[in-house]
Amino acid sequence: MTLTKRIIPCIDVDVDDDGEAAVYTGVNFEDLEYTGDPVELAKKYNEAGADEFVFLDITASAEGRETMLDTVSAVADECFIPLTVGGGIRTKPDIKETLRAGADKVSVNTGAIERPELIEEGAEAFGSQCIVISVDARRRFDDSGEHYVEVDGESCWFECTVKGGREGTGLDVVEWADEAASRGAGELFVNSIDADGTKDGYDIPLTKAVCDSVSTPVIASSGCGSPEHMDEVFTEGGADAALAASIFHFEEYSVDEVKRYLAEQGIPIRI
Repeated sequence: MTLTKRIIPCIDVDVDDDGEAAVYTGVNFEDLEYTGDPVELAKKYNEAGADEFVFLDITASAEGRETMLDTVSAVADECFIPLTVGGGIRTKPDIKETLRAGADKVSVNTGAIERPELIEEGAEAFGSQCIVISVDARRRFDDSGEHYVEVDGESCWFECTVKGGREGTGLDVVEWADEAASRGAGELFVNSIDADGTKDGYDIPLTKAVCDSVSTPVIASSGCGSPEHMDEVFTEGGADAALAASIFHFEEYSVDEVKRYLAEQGIPIRI
């Protein structure tokens, strides 16, 4: 049986000048523009036929604060599809509190890189299906990597970054994906710092490198500008799910339009 591919809208949430949670959309994790209210967007995508929904608190890790659980709870009340929440999750109690607030899954990046045992602890306590390991990947064209692919005629590897792409770790994305999967991650959420917000398409070499290396489901993220890009990341990249933000937030395409286009291309999708 062929598993259907999933279409996942994502909101990047930050605290506005009044201390309220607000959704922002940017380019390369910068130049953020106010996009709306998280609860209203959750309601909209729930009704629009999205397969899942992702809530990322984009500055929690960089600012060293906890995830905004009150907002997560309000979003969960409007969201009857699987909800993944990420940002600022560093410990097993953080995972527990986020799930208790209404998340179905947690997305962990920095916390897992700093202490990989967190993946096993989370998977053992709450089940692998709850643990999503998020990777913020950046292309590097030097000899410091482990796993190389050819990009535009050059040899390239992908580095894990933290703090929204602001800090490199020296860790090879493909190596880390293998380790995260072996430690019990239920899904891998692969973001591209290079493609983020550009709407030029997903980073196909990155997605393919990870998908070729692990059997764990991979969610491709960053760079989506059209339904064609989703088709490409499914057929060429091998992704199990495609995440998008601005094309949905700014109503360039509806979830339904994207799904119908993909179905016409022969992609297995839930209409």
